[in-house]
Amino acid sequence: MAESSDLSPVKLFRSSDEAVLSTISKSTLDYPFGSFITFVSNTNRDVIIYASDIAQHTANFTRDSRACITICGANLKQDKQDRARLSLVGDISKISDEDADSISSRFFKLFPNSTSYSLVHGFHFYLFKSIRARWIGGFGEIAWLNEHHWQAVAPKWAKNETSMINHMNEDHRNVICSALNARYGVKDPLAEMLALCMDGYYSLSSGERYFIAFDHPCYTEKEVRNALVHQARSFRPFEIH
Repeated sequence: MAESSDLSPVKLFRSSDEAVLSTISKSTLDYPFGSFITFVSNTNRDVIIYASDIAQHTANFTRDSRACITICGANLKQDKQDRARLSLVGDISKISDEDADSISSRFFKLFPNSTSYSLVHGFHFYLFKSIRARWIGGFGEIAWLNEHHWQAVAPKWAKNETSMINHMNEDHRNVICSALNARYGVKDPLAEMLALCMDGYYSLSSGERYFIAFDHPCYTEKEVRNALVHQARSFRPFEIH
């Protein structure tokens, strides 16, 4: 997925789909165990994980829910020690059957290649909920982040996400295309909105996924609408004719 050069904790989180998951391992006398995972973010800032039943980290967090997810910036031109990184501390739980359909739909929409995982071994969906977030944006830019937005419940518009996306793709595609051009320099009149979250939305162009951030978290439909109207006005010079 394309990553914005102007990174913030939210932009790094939303534009990433790979991380290191650290769990508590009984087999190593409760020492931390780190493993590579792929993930997608939910409409709030929960993390959705599609994990194999036979994976060591699955055995670990099934026994002890405490975990840490560390996400690193992918800018290879930067010094490795100066790359942005975000560490999320929290707990992992299995997705209930009643929520499995909506969670799987979002995961496979944002990570379509993972549909083949279940053909190899049994896979299930899990939800990681943060209790604290640690940000390192570079030298001297280190802090524990405000926990409010990282622990937030699903936004009020979440159940209407599909209809909101369809409306934007059918009636306001020019807003999506101009935002993609302004933020990433991608000129694609066929770009479309793929998924929404409280921090912005994902657009799809030529099979590549891009995150378009809002200026602030949006928990209601009115806030989302206002954010999109603001982008439409701000990115008007980048409209594709």
